[in-house]
Amino acid sequence: MGKRFTREEILRRLRKTSEEGKPIIAAGSSAGIIAKCAELGGADLIMVYSSGKARIRGFQPTMVENSNAVTLEMFEEIDAVVQDTPIIAGIDAAEPPAGRDLAELVKRFVDTGFSGIINFPTYGFFEDEAWRKSREAEGIGFSREIELIRTARNMDVFTMAYVFFPQDARAMAEAGVDCMVPHAGGTAGGLVGFDAIAAPLEDAAASVQKMIEVTKQVNPDVICLAHGGPIAAPEDTKYLYEHTEAAGFVGASSIERIPVEKAVTQVVEAFKNFQLKRR
Repeated sequence: MGKRFTREEILRRLRKTSEEGKPIIAAGSSAGIIAKCAELGGADLIMVYSSGKARIRGFQPTMVENSNAVTLEMFEEIDAVVQDTPIIAGIDAAEPPAGRDLAELVKRFVDTGFSGIINFPTYGFFEDEAWRKSREAEGIGFSREIELIRTARNMDVFTMAYVFFPQDARAMAEAGVDCMVPHAGGTAGGLVGFDAIAAPLEDAAASVQKMIEVTKQVNPDVICLAHGGPIAAPEDTKYLYEHTEAAGFVGASSIERIPVEKAVTQVVEAFKNFQLKRR
């Protein structure tokens, strides 16, 4: 069984990883076996998302009802096999009831045992201004996610933030986020990846770098990682590190779906690749 880490403990560990010249890897883990293997592989953070339930079932990740309750229920299974790695929770800031006390929500996750939070599910990927305004009018827009991060930061809880656009990166940096995660879109690759809408790797890296630059303008101490889109395999992150200032990578489908698809397919094929002796 793991332990809960303080914000300062997590930051110290992540900075040490960077100082050693190693990338920071945050591993989406929606099942105990994934979390256990991710830790053995050296993951710096274990990420728990309600949407990961769909990945484990063989589908594209989807937003689920009662997301926060689902994520909270996932903790026990993950914590049972993680020994010494911070476990980070995806929190849905927009989940009803609208206007709920965010400090109380964060406390609920911390009391359960999570060591940090990230704004997920997130509605930040919607750029349409009219849609965003309508969400804000309902009190459940992206500003609610920004307030979630600000609230957790004021509670001295480690915070991460998914952002899709430079203006949102600026707002999250101003809210005091510890770790910014520029998001390049739904992850491509594997059996159910978002290949049809994934941008070229060069464009995704350029977008990530723009968000990192805005973040660093506000606070150069923010740790910046990257996630999604065509950045789906280890060799893709090599390009990312060569062309951006990203200090690491957050993998969800890249860690808990695509590798499982490949490994299980290959091992079953290997088991089938023998001829029985005729009787």
